[in-house]
Amino acid sequence: MSTDPQSGATLVRTVTEEDTARAVGSGALPVLGTPVALAWAEAATCEAAEAVLKDGETTVGTRVELEHRAASPVGAEVEVTATLVHRDGRLLRFAVQARHSSGRHAGRPGTVVLTGEVTRVVVAVERFLSRL
Repeated sequence: MSTDPQSGATLVRTVTEEDTARAVGSGALPVLGTPVALAWAEAATCEAAEAVLKDGETTVGTRVELEHRAASPVGAEVEVTATLVHRDGRLLRFAVQARHSSGRHAGRPGTVVLTGEVTRVVVAVERFLSRL
């Protein structure tokens, strides 16, 4: 994992049986499920957002646009990157991309697994929780 306020964050994950579409109920195949791919993309955006947060702040997701472009079998190593591409006050917009890494994987290294955009909003933790 690496974080840079200019470029974002990169996480590396290995697909397990628990990450498959079959296991999470989003399909019948033993490949990376889209809900898990989305969770990994959001985790990368949360990591990238840390660079711009003050004490007592966090972010909440508000919008996701995702294209799951290639299958990743169990054992595939996936590198997920989030890059901050737009900031307007509390609004943070991230470009996200996942690729098969050059480590353990099935298929070709560099194959794009997903692309998209995730929007998050900076909130004060205590204030946010007090409104629930």
